[in-house]
Amino acid sequence: MRYASLASGSKGNCHAFSRGSETLLVDAGISLKQIRLRLAELGWDPGQVRAVAITHEHSDHIAAIPVLLRNTDWDLLATPETLARIQAIQGIEIPRSRWIPLRAGEAVPWNGMTVLPFTTPHDAADSVAYRIEAGGFHAAVVTDLGHPTALVEDHCRDLDLLVLEANHDVQMLREGGYPAVLKARILSRVGHLSNESMGELLGRVLSGRLRNVVLAHLSEQNNDPELARFAAEGILRGTATALHVACQASALLVADPEN
Repeated sequence: MRYASLASGSKGNCHAFSRGSETLLVDAGISLKQIRLRLAELGWDPGQVRAVAITHEHSDHIAAIPVLLRNTDWDLLATPETLARIQAIQGIEIPRSRWIPLRAGEAVPWNGMTVLPFTTPHDAADSVAYRIEAGGFHAAVVTDLGHPTALVEDHCRDLDLLVLEANHDVQMLREGGYPAVLKARILSRVGHLSNESMGELLGRVLSGRLRNVVLAHLSEQNNDPELARFAAEGILRGTATALHVACQASALLVADPEN
């Protein structure tokens, strides 16, 4: 299985997993045009996308949904609560035939993959992260969480690839120009994961199996890629785990660790 971050940050998020002739996206927070362009730039066939698994209803994760409903036959994987919020926010009705219902903690088979949503502490209706498994390859996309719960930690163990939020540097956020209310939201236990908290979680789940770590959802205003990288490198030093940093403007490809 191959993984790519098509975009990651405060302006839009989209991750892709490809196995054989099937591609599953996690979130669709950038335009359908950009999704297709970035897949093509990686050498992936945009026509092989079959579905999008949605983590939660915030705009940087769902912006493309109305357009993709009109212009593709992709299915949507989402919990009932998240689906209801998407429909209310975007003023659309998602056909039942296009929806694959999910429930946090319950794995579902999807075209040769196993997709397991699990609860994350975030200020959304039913926020989840995803653990995705296929052919012995285990990966997880874990962003948009205010703190690393024991449940999150459990689902981040025994992975080959971990996509993990490193949203902000606490000092940069506190000294930056965001309104006080927004700063408090980000720093709360249902906000976003800081570089420091990311490092703490990474240290607890690190194992010899983990081949690739991708730092994701970095804030352009409240973080610096080098600060995020530094926080993770201190944990990964002396291991064989490769470190990558996803960004907003371009795609990042991470090969199957077996290749």
